[in-house]
Amino acid sequence: MTKAVKFSILDLSPVPQGSDVRTALDRSLALARHGEALGYERFWMAEHHGMEGIASAATAVALAHIGQGTKTIRIGAGGIMLPNHAPMVIAEQFGTLEALFPGRIDLGLGRAPGSDQRTAQALRRNLNSDANEFPRDVLELQAFLTGDERLGVQATPGQGMHIPLYILGSSLFGAQLAAALGLPYAFASHFAPQMLDEALSIYRRDFKPSDQLAEPYVMCGFNIFAADTDAEAEYLSTSMLQSFVALRTGNPGKMPPPIEGYRESLPPQFQSMLEQIMQGSAVGSPDSVKQAVDRFVERTGADELIVSGSIFDQAAREKSYAIAAGVRDLVAA
Repeated sequence: MTKAVKFSILDLSPVPQGSDVRTALDRSLALARHGEALGYERFWMAEHHGMEGIASAATAVALAHIGQGTKTIRIGAGGIMLPNHAPMVIAEQFGTLEALFPGRIDLGLGRAPGSDQRTAQALRRNLNSDANEFPRDVLELQAFLTGDERLGVQATPGQGMHIPLYILGSSLFGAQLAAALGLPYAFASHFAPQMLDEALSIYRRDFKPSDQLAEPYVMCGFNIFAADTDAEAEYLSTSMLQSFVALRTGNPGKMPPPIEGYRESLPPQFQSMLEQIMQGSAVGSPDSVKQAVDRFVERTGADELIVSGSIFDQAAREKSYAIAAGVRDLVAA
């Protein structure tokens, strides 16, 4: 029997073709409200830079927009790319969010810059960082949030707020760090599933309890494109598939509308690439989605799925998340 798992939402705030950033952020808020009504655990947004198709670059600002329009759902970053920032700045930003929306803020941290080298240079932070800098930055951020007097400076807001931290990753490095620090671990299996099984094994094996967490806690990114039929769901998923191909070929842009028969129209190498990327995905009718969720949860033992699904039409997007919530309830029952 598949164990009950929490479902959450990961939203990149995609900007559809023919639309703009304000519309994308308002669509994100509508999705967060929808998710709140459906009982999703949390709503996370991700930091990406230099991409006209993603509206959440200023992640803390975008989260303030979400928080102002919701009441109970947890909100947070999935994640903040810490190499781009001074830890004190992030402590202040998320301390401000915690002051505005107490008891609802999460802070997921990633090691990748979330951009290309030129954009990283424009951000002017850690261009020559070594492998040990990210763990040091995480510890420094923890110290700011707990109000460690040894720092000699306070993050205000931020100090003493004990905002829960999560380590994000798609490799073994993040698993090792999350285990060593006793933090929850979120694996990016929705777009980079190659090391998923080994990373989760290392995390659980090496986990050391901390003040934040007594036992390992695993979140897995998981794409869900759900509709009344398998064919309709496959059609809806082609917007994201086109975006993946555009990104991998160096031509990222706004989210395109879906295309009938898109996957079959691609050369074999691109079909193979998408098949690999979409291993952490469920595309289909409610029954097909439930079967895929059951298999994935049995494989990973995940405590929580953070569900992604960039769909061009907002009504279809919200319906997909409603079907996913129904699947969650069936799994729980």
